[in-house]
Amino acid sequence: MQAIELCLAERDSLRRYVKSLVGWDAFAVEDVVQETLLRAWQQAESLDWESRPIRMWLFRVARNLVVDLHRRERRAVPSGLCQADFETTINAPDPAEQVAERHVLVDALRRLSPAHREVVIRVHLGGQPGEDVAMALDVPLGTVKSRTHTAVRALRADLLRRGWGEAAA
Repeated sequence: MQAIELCLAERDSLRRYVKSLVGWDAFAVEDVVQETLLRAWQQAESLDWESRPIRMWLFRVARNLVVDLHRRERRAVPSGLCQADFETTINAPDPAEQVAERHVLVDALRRLSPAHREVVIRVHLGGQPGEDVAMALDVPLGTVKSRTHTAVRALRADLLRRGWGEAAA
C-alpha cells in the first residue's frame, strides 16, 4: 500500500481523535486533520511506513497541532484595543449570576396566579402600557393597575423571603 493510501485509510479515525481533543468546532477539526495529512505527505520519504504504524505518528502530529492551536488562541491579543476597553468588561455582570437570577425570577413568577402573572409580564417585562394591556385582556384599566400592584408586592415578598433582598428592592 502506498503512503498516501495509508494516510487516507486513517483519515476517519484521525478526525474522530481530533474531534475528541478540539470539541465540536468542525472547522478547527478539519484544519488539524488536513495539516496532519499534509505533513505526512510532505515527509513521506523520511517516514518508516513498513515497520512503524503510521496511525501513532499521525495522532502525535495531530495532538501537537491541537496544542499549538490552543496556545495560539490563549496568546491572541485583539488589535485596536486598549486597557480602558477591558475595564468595562471587568465590571460586567457574571453570566452565571444572570442565569441564577433569571431562574429565581421565573420561579417567583410561576407562583403568581395566571391573571397576575400575565399582567406583570406584559407591563414590566414586555413594557406595554396599561391601556394596551387592558384592551388586550378585555378588562378595565383599574383592574390592570390593581393586578400589577398586587403581583409586584407578591414578587417582592417572595424574593425577600428567599434572600434576594437587593433584587426585590
